[in-house]
Amino acid sequence: MTRAPQNLLAVRRLLLNHLNVDPDTVRDQDLEPAEVGIVGDPAHRGGYHCGSDRVVPGDYSVVESPRDSSGLTLDAAALDVGLFRVDVGGRAHDLRSFSTWCVAQCTAGTPDSRDLREVIYSPDGKVVRRWDRLRKRTSGASSHLWHTHFSFFRDSIKANRDQTPLFRRYLTTIGLLEDDMSAEAESKINSIYAGMFLGGSSMGRSVDPDAGGPAAASNSLVAKLDYAMQRLDALTVQLNALSDKDFTDEQAIVTGVLAALTPEKIAAAIPATIAEQVADELARRLAA
Repeated sequence: MTRAPQNLLAVRRLLLNHLNVDPDTVRDQDLEPAEVGIVGDPAHRGGYHCGSDRVVPGDYSVVESPRDSSGLTLDAAALDVGLFRVDVGGRAHDLRSFSTWCVAQCTAGTPDSRDLREVIYSPDGKVVRRWDRLRKRTSGASSHLWHTHFSFFRDSIKANRDQTPLFRRYLTTIGLLEDDMSAEAESKINSIYAGMFLGGSSMGRSVDPDAGGPAAASNSLVAKLDYAMQRLDALTVQLNALSDKDFTDEQAIVTGVLAALTPEKIAAAIPATIAEQVADELARRLAA
């Protein structure tokens, strides 16, 4: 039967932990557990709320993208978020502003939104809009006037890729979370650490030093560390190349030593027991 995957359950917990202000009471402004859904009800057939046991022939959540067809499992690949309102620092934030913020991130192509296939939402509680990465549809059912639907490409669910960074960043942006390092950034920095100290290369992304350099204010911490890792990679290659070379010039060393030796020093260095043998050998060579 269709199941709720761990990476979407983690998003659900994150949102409820911070948008359900008082879990012990039901308040109109709180995001309640019943308002954050992943698996469709038993009658639900087709779409991202369904796993492989409930999809239908020609299901759009399977056939329109190879990312979906290759990632189809029993896991659902959607998340619904209901109405809420929180006040932070004198500013109100609700489902409408949350939804439009998420769509803006998708439109901008931020790394933490690239697994989202679509967002069905209402910017004002009056009209329903649909952001579709594949540009297949622009609207949705009227139920999305009071809840926002997120569809994730199924291959990202199958891979159990962390989907919390986008939502964590939203909570940080509005001030409900401290502006600390995201889970995604922490994971990337751990990769850099492993590359530096445990062997292996950097993470394969490039930072153009001619476009502001690694210290440019526009570059993220991860980008700067990526750049540093690339430089370390290059230095490692150079050091390995040097380690294969023999920089010892034995002839130059011998020539230098001999140049500093006078006949007196040579004679003084020869033990008395073999001086006569050396003299005889030298005489023999001179006579030859």
